[in-house]
Amino acid sequence: MKKTILMLGLAGLLFSCNGNSDANAAAEFKTAYVDSAKLMKEYEEMKDMESKYKIQSEEKSKSLEAEVAKFQQEVQYFQANARQKGQAWAEQTAAGLQKKEQELQFKQQSLMQSLQKDSGEEMEAVVKKVKEHIADYAKKNKLDYVFNTEDASTVIYGKEGTDITELMLKELNAKYKGSATPAKLEETKPAEKAEDKK
Repeated sequence: MKKTILMLGLAGLLFSCNGNSDANAAAEFKTAYVDSAKLMKEYEEMKDMESKYKIQSEEKSKSLEAEVAKFQQEVQYFQANARQKGQAWAEQTAAGLQKKEQELQFKQQSLMQSLQKDSGEEMEAVVKKVKEHIADYAKKNKLDYVFNTEDASTVIYGKEGTDITELMLKELNAKYKGSATPAKLEETKPAEKAEDKK
């Protein structure tokens, strides 16, 4: 009987110890979140990349604009002279114009696909760089998870001080411009520090 009571007492003691360690582990669990839409919109490298591809698109479109303008003049000439020149001329010229139109459409599609491919590859590289920076930050600041607020909105509520978007922007922009200075998670929690002192 005494053995049974002793065993139950030990089991209860072990159970309570495990419960305390689980509670301590839960209390030490650290998370943060990033508004990735804002991050990518305000990240200087992303802005520079978008600007670069906008300029490239405009430059390449200008080269096609001259060809399109010339084609439109040919179409107008065709429409003005089709009756006078006869049906044989009209059919032959229309076939040539149709071929030119298809060539112009193909050039435009090729141009767009080329720009999309190049910008897509560069965008993937920037996104990968941002993710690696966030992962490094999380490791340095001993965060268990960093959540994302974009698309599926995996963060429904965020405690003040756990949004590290501005901090990531500062670090990424400084790193991109070559003046990186790592920040700590505590720097983003001025309200909590003031409360701790009370």
